Amino acid sequence: MHIDISTPRTASFFSSRLSSCRRPARTVAVVLTAGAAALALTACGGPAGKGDQAGTDGAGADKGLKLLWVGDSIAESEAPALGAALKAGGAQFKSMAAAGGGTVVSGKPPLDELSKSTWDELPGNIRSFKPDVIAYQITTYDWGTPEEQKKSYERLADLAAREGAQLVIVTAPPFKIDEFYKPNEGAIKTAPKSAREVAEKHPGKVRFLDAAALWGTDATADKALRSQDGIHSCQQGAAAFAKWFGGKLGEQFPFTPAAPQEWAKGSWTGDKKYAELKCS
Repeated sequence: MHIDISTPRTASFFSSRLSSCRRPARTVAVVLTAGAAALALTACGGPAGKGDQAGTDGAGADKGLKLLWVGDSIAESEAPALGAALKAGGAQFKSMAAAGGGTVVSGKPPLDELSKSTWDELPGNIRSFKPDVIAYQITTYDWGTPEEQKKSYERLADLAAREGAQLVIVTAPPFKIDEFYKPNEGAIKTAPKSAREVAEKHPGKVRFLDAAALWGTDATADKALRSQDGIHSCQQGAAAFAKWFGGKLGEQFPFTPAAPQEWAKGSWTGDKKYAELKCS
């Protein structure tokens, strides 16, 4: 498959949804031909090799931007490509994205149950990894009122600032609002606005990125590069996001993105996450 990417832990409450986050899906067959930088990506190759993983958890080089990636199963499906792209640019990468969870939004039940594992694990990950940037992708579980959302994003911003890190909040790609998400569709729609308001209130410590510039807003459009489940990314979408997000980091931090040719066909394309999604 050819693709041009130059264009734009959970509690028992989630046990059933956790499996559905990994339900079989195939990649949307997409061929983009808008430039000479088209890359041939393998679909679901063999197991990811250790070479692509070495150094991405902070145990490698002693210099370069260090980014901690936080989010849900959508962020988890983007992580292999993002880690490969950042490593190719000399950065260090650690992901704590979690299927079925990953949200920081707290409030009335079940929000506290949803966010508890994230808040329990964040401090330890920050202390051990010492990131320069904490990148939080708004999750499909950022439910609650706008006030609860803003309070939670403020809490995350305060934690990042105390630990000497910058916070970047990036919107999720468009995804299918199925029967599970439908009851919280209103909150899903207000989360980006809440995050933007927090970033505007704290311009020195919070940055907001709207990924609609990459994906658009229609989860069914070819541009969205969603897998067949309408929610997650396969290799093509993950690579497109890694290129776009790496470019945005390069505009705002001391980081020079590597050309996609240096990382887009790496062994990360065989990560088991894509096999679980039945990407092809």
